[in-house]
Amino acid sequence: MQEIMYDVSSLLIALLLLLSMLLAIEIGYRVGLRIMPTVRDDFKAHVNATSASLVGILALLLGFTFSLSLQRYDSRSEAVVDEANAIGTAYLRAQLLAEPHRGQTLALLGDYLDLRVQTGNVDLTERARRHALIAEAGRMQARLWEYASQANAVAPSPVTTGLFIPALNEMIDNFGKRDAEMNRHVPEFVLLLLYATFLMTGAIVGYATGLSGHRASFVTHIMVGLIVVLVFIILDLDRPHRGLIQVSQDSLTGLQAAIRGQAGANPAE
Repeated sequence: MQEIMYDVSSLLIALLLLLSMLLAIEIGYRVGLRIMPTVRDDFKAHVNATSASLVGILALLLGFTFSLSLQRYDSRSEAVVDEANAIGTAYLRAQLLAEPHRGQTLALLGDYLDLRVQTGNVDLTERARRHALIAEAGRMQARLWEYASQANAVAPSPVTTGLFIPALNEMIDNFGKRDAEMNRHVPEFVLLLLYATFLMTGAIVGYATGLSGHRASFVTHIMVGLIVVLVFIILDLDRPHRGLIQVSQDSLTGLQAAIRGQAGANPAE
């Protein structure tokens, strides 16, 4: 099932969170202020202790979610590097094949690399376009495997096709790994739980200040601002092709430039 929050802008979610927390603090403050004359000091101490405990729980959830999103980001970055290395290895070993399979395979690998670079620049919310690019990559893989099979049938050798076929297989495996990593993100249930904890914490903090007879201090609003910034970073890390923090495609683009340079230096190929 497609998650709803993933399609929403990280900045918009952070802004809604900020407004929600400020509103929860204000509501809690007014409720606490209304009942302040009727409660005893031990009840106020109990509410303050509960407020501190909720802030601790919120910090724990924030730390867990941030760690989860950072792990996802690192895994995506590693997957891009692994796929670039696999394509580069397949390209080098394709040069061992005999003609005409050598020229056909090298040309198709160059087109395949261009397609994978293009796919890396497509946001996951553009589902139709991304599915079309992935389907085209699958067709190219089938053609490459066909070329490898033909080359092996004509001239089976552990030095030529015996090296190229495992490299091609690894390239296909890394294709699947990279796309799987791109589709992994922080579960929406965890984000909703975090949001609910934010609201509860804001309401209790406001309630405690109301019982004390004063509004939330400037320090409290600084804490709210830091929480919102951290949530924005968590969401931004979780969206690999949009936002401020994006997965680097330098490994693929560097390989693309190297292959184009090699093709330009050897136009006969």
